[in-house]
Formats: sequence, structure tokens, C-alpha cells
Amino acid sequence: MADSNVKVLGTWASPFVMRVKIALHLKSVRYEDVEEDLLAPKSELLLKSNPIYKKIPVFFHAHNPICESLIILQYIDEVWTTSAPSILPSDPYERSQSRFWAAYVDDKFFPALGRLLIGATEEDKKAALAEVVEGTVVLEGAFGELSKGKAFFGGDNIGFVDIALGSLLGWIEVIGKQCETKLVSEAKTPRLVQWAECFSANEAVKDVLPDVDKLADFGLKLRAKVVEIPKVIDMNR
Repeated sequence: MADSNVKVLGTWASPFVMRVKIALHLKSVRYEDVEEDLLAPKSELLLKSNPIYKKIPVFFHAHNPICESLIILQYIDEVWTTSAPSILPSDPYERSQSRFWAAYVDDKFFPALGRLLIGATEEDKKAALAEVVEGTVVLEGAFGELSKGKAFFGGDNIGFVDIALGSLLGWIEVIGKQCETKLVSEAKTPRLVQWAECFSANEAVKDVLPDVDKLADFGLKLRAKVVEIPKVIDMNR
């Protein structure tokens, strides 16, 4: 039974909403899932609870709204401290590095994925593909540094960067299929391939990540509905 004091406003296809749900699953926190239809006008609840950015996800705890997925992750980690290992490292330097790489995912890697999906010209898509491929190689190196030879960016357990990047795995596969390129491959990023398998199979994750075919179909509907899909994708932060 869901905790009436804990709610997640979002849509099943948003990687940023998936982050919140994965964190709650890791902490064994039950919640009410409030679906926001991205193909319809923004709901009154969304506009009221996030009047500045008007984006999902919005996390409600004790009726207080919290916005922005990475901020929500940190909030969850600070509130539910005894139910599971910490999402962020306890060491200040390691914590700063986790925040840095999560920001890299949002500020550099994800926008390149978006441009690869909706590039106006083949030249635009070619440039975006090069940036995405370069990004996966960069993240492969970051994994080597942060994981310290363990299964996850967070070491033995799923951590902040795992959730930030792992929430994109479905869209990475969808976009890779559309451009007929394997974006995460054994040839260039073997450690990320192994990490993605471990992450996707985790009990806290596997019921949150959507079916790729369903996600691809949603992407087509979304593109047909809007003129500029980056704005729609970006509203999920």
C-alpha cells in the first residue's frame, strides 16, 4: 500500500521520473504514482506544484512539492537514511565527483541524445552522433574511476551516477535503433555494457525501466504531437 504522504507526479516514459522511482525502490519507500500525460495540456497539479519550471517530476512528501530529479534524489537520500545504503557517498570528495558526473549526464550527454533524435538535417544528426559516442567513451572512463572495480558507479551498490545515467538506458537503445548504431557497445565501452546489464537487472530498477518497443512507440507519438521535441524532453528534469 502506497504511503499517502509520498507521491510522484510524472510520466512512465520520462527518464527523470524513473530516477525518482528507482531511488524510492532502493529505499523501500511506497508511494502513489500520479501520471502526467505529456500528450495533453499540463495539468493544474503540475502548474501549481512547479510554477517556475512547469516540469516533471514533482515529488511530494508530507504535501510539500520538491522539483528537479537530482535534487529529489538527494532529498530522498537524506530523509530515508536507515532503510538502504546511501545513494551519495559519505566522503565529501567522492560525493562531489558523483554530483559532477550526474551533472555531466544532464548538461552534456542527454542534450546530445536529444539532438541525435530530432536533428533537423543529416549533418546535425551526424554531429550529435559523434558527440554521443564521445560521451559514452568519457562515461566509460568515469566508470573505471568511480566504481573502483565494482559493479556500479557507486561501488557495490547503485549510487547517484548509476541512477542518473541508468534512467536513460531505454532511450539510448531506442535512439540507437533509430540511427542504426549501437551507442553502448562491447567494442568501445565494454564496462558500460556490463554495468548496464547489472543495473537493468537490479530489483529496484527492472520494474521501472520501460519496454523498449513501448518507449519507441511513445517517442513517435510525442514527435507527432509537438513541433520541437527538445522542449518536451527537457521538461522532464
